[in-house]
Amino acid sequence: MFRYTPASLQKLEQLYREADLIIRYEKGSFKSGYCILEDKKVVVINKYFDTESRINSLLDILSQVEIDSQKLSEKSIQLLEQVKEARVKN
Repeated sequence: MFRYTPASLQKLEQLYREADLIIRYEKGSFKSGYCILEDKKVVVINKYFDTESRINSLLDILSQVEIDSQKLSEKSIQLLEQVKEARVKN
């Protein structure tokens, strides 16, 4: 089970950094609360979101982007597997 804490958010942000994806928290009129700029590997998330909404957005994005696991640390690989496993159960 995935916990919605600031520490979990930091772990997800670290996973994105290792995958060479840039996360920016900015204001905007995103229908889903986030926007993916695939050519630039940038993810823009609504800056007014609380921690839980930010985590949910990052988790949703993980299913839409390809992550090269060779770039990831062991902890990030474990987190990615945990996230994928949780998504399969839901």
